[in-house]
Amino acid sequence: MEKLIITAAISGAEVLKEHNPAVPYTVEECAREAKSAYDAGASIIHLHVRHDDGTPTQDKNRFKEVMDAIYKVCPDIIIQPSTGGAVGMTDDERLQPTELNPEMATLDCGTLNFGGDEVFTNTENTIKYFGKRMIERGIKPELEVFDKSMIDMALRLHKKGFITNPMHFDFVMGVNGGITGELRDFVFLRGSIPAGSTYTVAGVGRFEFPLAAAAIIDGGHVRVGFEDNVYLSKGVLAKSNGELVEKVVRIAKEFGREIATPAEARKILGLKPKN
Repeated sequence: MEKLIITAAISGAEVLKEHNPAVPYTVEECAREAKSAYDAGASIIHLHVRHDDGTPTQDKNRFKEVMDAIYKVCPDIIIQPSTGGAVGMTDDERLQPTELNPEMATLDCGTLNFGGDEVFTNTENTIKYFGKRMIERGIKPELEVFDKSMIDMALRLHKKGFITNPMHFDFVMGVNGGITGELRDFVFLRGSIPAGSTYTVAGVGRFEFPLAAAAIIDGGHVRVGFEDNVYLSKGVLAKSNGELVEKVVRIAKEFGREIATPAEARKILGLKPKN
């Protein structure tokens, strides 16, 4: 079985310090949280950025500032900027971090009702536009899917040349408006991707660690972090993203699964070695 790739989604665009005081906003806080996750065993940092007041932004200059600070303390880490941005942003606004030519970036494969009047819009043309941009720039997309229909969309656009092999999926499970995080749902999504693909599971809230265990046993990969869940256990706030990663490492060791270094993660995902 391949070694386990752990992704740390250190901040997200919605979670606030009111939810957990350790949620990072500033450049220095983002570097601190990335380092805590890296030291614990994460090989990928899934990155949203904020202004210092916590307002989400897709400004490429802010992304560069945060990425440079993370690379300074984690030189070989894989940084995966989000192109999701926040509800209401334009496609070009969301795509700004791809101008920095990261190794990976997210590509959301469908529209989702986040709750109330909030709709996270990803039309077919948006997905094509993002896919084409990533092919042009040599960026590996992480195909974020919140439901089975989004896997179907990714496979259809793969046939049309907007997404290339080998495909890497991220099953985001337990989000309002998307698929729930029950084991039967994980099995359904897992059985829906083609042979030769890789996947990561991001369980939201209480689903985070049960789904992490399922992915570890199955040979998949795991995402944890403050974007998805701010608790180490019921009612106990995590002190850092690193604490969440440490818990995944402990679960993996119980099942005899070794943890991938960034170099090993690049090999598993088909990325070029870092110079």
